[in-house]
Amino acid sequence: MNDHSRRPARDRHQDHARRSDRRPDLRVPRGRARVHAHGRAGLRASRHDVVPHRAEQREGAGTRGGPAGERGLLQRRGLGLAQRHRARRAEPRQSRGPVGRLVRRVHVRQPRGPRQHRPAHRRHHRRVLGVPGQGHRGRPAGEGPRHRQAARPGGQRHCSALSVPRDVRTLDGVTTTPVTAPLSNRFAAEFPELAVPWRGEETPDPNVLVLNDLLAADLGLDAAALRAPDGVGLLTGTSVPPDATPVAQAYAGHQFGGYSPRLGDGRALLMGELTDREGRLRDLHLKGSGRTPFSRGGDGLAAVGPMLREYVISEAMHALGVPTTRSLAVVATGRDVRRETMLPGAVLARVAGSHLRVGTFQFAASTGDVGLLRRLADHAIERHHPTAASADNPYRALFEAVVEAQADLVARWMLIGFVHGVMNTDNMTISGETIDYGPCAFIEAYDPGAVYSSIDVGGRYAYGNQAAIAQWNLARFAETLLPLIAQDQDTAVELAMESLGRFATRYTATYAAGLQAKLGLPVGLEDAVAVKLGEELLDLLHSNHVDWTSGFRALASAARGDAEPFRGLFVDLAAIDEWLLRWQAVGPDPVAMDRANPIYIPRNHLVEEALDAATGGDLGPVQQLLQVIQRPFEERPGLERYAKPAPDDFGRYTTYCGT
Repeated sequence: MNDHSRRPARDRHQDHARRSDRRPDLRVPRGRARVHAHGRAGLRASRHDVVPHRAEQREGAGTRGGPAGERGLLQRRGLGLAQRHRARRAEPRQSRGPVGRLVRRVHVRQPRGPRQHRPAHRRHHRRVLGVPGQGHRGRPAGEGPRHRQAARPGGQRHCSALSVPRDVRTLDGVTTTPVTAPLSNRFAAEFPELAVPWRGEETPDPNVLVLNDLLAADLGLDAAALRAPDGVGLLTGTSVPPDATPVAQAYAGHQFGGYSPRLGDGRALLMGELTDREGRLRDLHLKGSGRTPFSRGGDGLAAVGPMLREYVISEAMHALGVPTTRSLAVVATGRDVRRETMLPGAVLARVAGSHLRVGTFQFAASTGDVGLLRRLADHAIERHHPTAASADNPYRALFEAVVEAQADLVARWMLIGFVHGVMNTDNMTISGETIDYGPCAFIEAYDPGAVYSSIDVGGRYAYGNQAAIAQWNLARFAETLLPLIAQDQDTAVELAMESLGRFATRYTATYAAGLQAKLGLPVGLEDAVAVKLGEELLDLLHSNHVDWTSGFRALASAARGDAEPFRGLFVDLAAIDEWLLRWQAVGPDPVAMDRANPIYIPRNHLVEEALDAATGGDLGPVQQLLQVIQRPFEERPGLERYAKPAPDDFGRYTTYCGT
């Protein structure tokens, strides 16, 4: 996610009102398939709802400004997606081109009930994410459609044409550090078209707030050295090992369905790559390190609260077994940042398999340089999906590998009740890792329409829509790879459509297996029995407003013979008793259930409580929360409050991006 400048809330609401007609129309037409409430796409292949419909033709639609001047590449055949939605009007004309891009309607289910709001006193360290020209709140001042060409000198879309703002620093004269951190500069060296050498802004009084000692050891880093001045300089981007070349990466992306041809690291730096103890190449990446050429008027900074939020949630996801970026450290900068109020600033140091995104490929494709696109794909194959290299069609195999990785990832999100909140294409990784924890949350009372992000006013990224959105994003990825998949355009489209169809099958299998594990169902149970038990329980959880996490955890007690904790969560006792009789008859395994159902997750109210305390200078609640969530499946005495849903007086929960 890129950085954005600060604007008064009144102006953001006016922007939204003026451009609300440019939002995607996410209403579900009658007779159309929709993403099923309860994740039923993961229960039975014949009932999955993540396979949308073919796109309609659009007569006369060209792709002026596309990479190679192709017109109508996919207008006759739509990569298996639904009809084009009205958000296409918001897409810049020059952005419609990369390999014949089409933007289509995603048939998703609208969230139930009114928009959620947080009490004003809980908003003090949250900021609405603004995307210039994308039809939602938070557009930076002076950054509208008439200013876009000024942001891209000469109309060019790759980094070599970027102008450098006078008040930000390039890599010239950067301080090097003797800290033992063998950072390579592979991405910077191999893809100068996609990176700008840069450095972090100086920090007046840096102080390490949290440091992940175990992760540092896995990376071959000395935790004590990282706490020393030179190590802190590395973690803030102000001191760099001699052979490293920190860069701001370029990428494009669809944000809430609208295409932005130039996003990039607006407040982030790729410091370089490290090799961990298992021999894997890992990115060291900073967030909140200062302005870059991609900042577009933003300050490039971050506040303590949002950076600690990503640290906590990403480490919880790792402990839950979900592929994710990892957090290495959060360093307070000693400099306040202006949001709605003045807040203490911070930099997050995170680690990832890489920061290659669908948006990275969209940016490369938009240049029209097929050689660059091929090099990027080869890099992704070597780094993340090496088996694709030996396939008959390596680039189609790459696409299929990413499809399967993302299907598995989203299924795992659904199984733990995670809502990402901003599934833009620039937030979808090629590695299959969860990235960017801005407005994310965990569901409590089970609701497939749950939406927490303040900017997701249409419910596009609701909990129950995540599978369909992931498939939509993958179609955008496929469009970038068409020139590599086959020379003949029709053949490339046909192959891509066929490969995209794997998403539903893989998602269905992963979700079904995970749900059966949560229910403790024995191996070999008839599919029809498992499907019926799963679907009926999901219906009961929904209609009785049962907490997702504690509900499944209490079900294991019922498997041990004590059904009262589970029954006590329901209003309709007759219905749940009838279901329990049939479920107990198949012999569920309570030990297996305990392994599949966490007792501790980063509950929304506990996260907010900890971040509020940290913003005020008290790190105790954050440290305690981290200790709890790092062992999510192990029940421990004295931690009962960490296993309970939010109290009633917490109110409806709304999340805000950290920019």
